[in-house]
Amino acid sequence: MMTLPESPWPSRRAARVRRLSLVNFRSWRRAVLDPGDAPVVLVGPNGAGKTNLIEAISFLAPGRGLRRATLEEVARDDDAAGSGYDHDGSGGNGGVSGEGGDPGNGSWAVSAEIEGHVGPVVLGTGINPSDPTAPVRSRDCRIDRVPVGSAAAFAEHLAIAWLIPQMDGLFLGPAAERRRFLDRLVLAVDPAHGARVNALERALRSRNRLLEQGGGDARWLDAVEHEVAEVAVAVAAARAETVRRLAAEILAGRDDAGPFPWAGLRIEGWLERAVGDTPALALEDLYRARLAEGRARDRAAGRTLDGPHRSDLVVIFGPKGVPADRASTGEQKALLVGLVLAHVRLVGAMTGMLPVLLLDEIAAHFDPDRRAALYDTLMRLGVQSWMTGTDLAAFAALGTRAVRFAVEPGRLTRLD
Repeated sequence: MMTLPESPWPSRRAARVRRLSLVNFRSWRRAVLDPGDAPVVLVGPNGAGKTNLIEAISFLAPGRGLRRATLEEVARDDDAAGSGYDHDGSGGNGGVSGEGGDPGNGSWAVSAEIEGHVGPVVLGTGINPSDPTAPVRSRDCRIDRVPVGSAAAFAEHLAIAWLIPQMDGLFLGPAAERRRFLDRLVLAVDPAHGARVNALERALRSRNRLLEQGGGDARWLDAVEHEVAEVAVAVAAARAETVRRLAAEILAGRDDAGPFPWAGLRIEGWLERAVGDTPALALEDLYRARLAEGRARDRAAGRTLDGPHRSDLVVIFGPKGVPADRASTGEQKALLVGLVLAHVRLVGAMTGMLPVLLLDEIAAHFDPDRRAALYDTLMRLGVQSWMTGTDLAAFAALGTRAVRFAVEPGRLTRLD
C-alpha cells in the first residue's frame, strides 16, 4: 500500500457546491443534487448523464465549460424536455430528478447554492426562453438573482478546476491544447485572462485579414499591430507568472516517492521568457517591430507566425528528468493528476479558497493503491471533489467520506 506523509499544506477554506439544479441541460430535463459540504461520487453506466452533471458545474466559471461546448450544444432539444429558467435553485426533492414539462425551445439553466469567497450565494446561468426568436441568444448570468455582465463575475465567488479523459493526451497532443490548458490554469486566479486571450485572437484575425487583402493603408496595419502587441504582452505575462508560481508550488510539495509525480514546467516562447526581464512597454515595442518586419512572411503563410499564440507549455516528468511525452501512459496520467492537484493548492494559496474540483472517470486507469492515495490526498486537501465512474467498487476506499449518487438516464438516487 502507498503511504502518505502528513499534509505539508496549511489549512485553507474550500469552496462548496451545496446544491445543484439543472433545467434542460444536455440529457437532463430537471435534476437537483444536495450534497452539502461532502465530496460527491456519481456512479452509473456510460451515457447515463454523469459527465453532464459536472459539466453543468463548469459553466459556473468563465469560459465554455469542460467540453468547450457552445450555448446551443448544451440545451436539451427533444420534445420531452422540461422548461423554466431556474436561477434560484428552487425545485427538486433531495437528489431525484423531476419529470415532465414543455419543450425547452433551446433554453437551459444551471444554478447552484455555493459557499464561496464571500459566503453563501446562489450563482445561475443559462439561456432565457423569453425570446426564442432572437437571432443571437446570449447567455444570462446572475448572482443571487441579480444580473451580472458575464460569468467572469462568478470568479469573485467560486473557482473551479477539472480533469477529464479528453485531457489524457495533453502531453502528446498539439501545442494548442497545452496553451488552452495553461490558460485555464491562469483563468482560475486571474478572471480577466480569458478576455485578454479572446482580444488577442480577434486582433490576430484582423491582422491576418489585412495581410490577405494586401495590407491596404499601412496605418491600419500599424494600428492593429499596436493592439496585438499590447494584448500579447499581457497574455504572455499572465502565463509566465502563473507558471512561475505553479513551479514554486510543485517544488514546495515535491516528493519523489509520492503516488503522483512532480512536474517540471517552462514556457517555450520568447515573449513569455522575456517578460520578467524587460519592461512591458519596451517589450510591446519590440514585438511591434517584429510584426512589421514579418508582414511579407506572414502574408505568404496566411497567418501570424510570431507571438504567444505559438507558445508551448513544456512539461517534464520530474522523477526521471525526461519530457512528459516520453513517459509511459500510466506515468503521464499520474503526472497530470499531480499537476492539477498542485494547481488546486496554488489557487488556494493565491485566493485563500480552494476551488471545486471536477474529476471525470478519474478512477478508471488507476490501480487500487493509487486510487486510495488519490482519495486520501483529496481529503487531506479539504477540497470538494465531484467524481464520476461506472463502478461503485472503484470508490470503496472513500468509505463514508463522500456522498454517493446512482445515475441512470433521467434519474438520480442518493445511496446511503
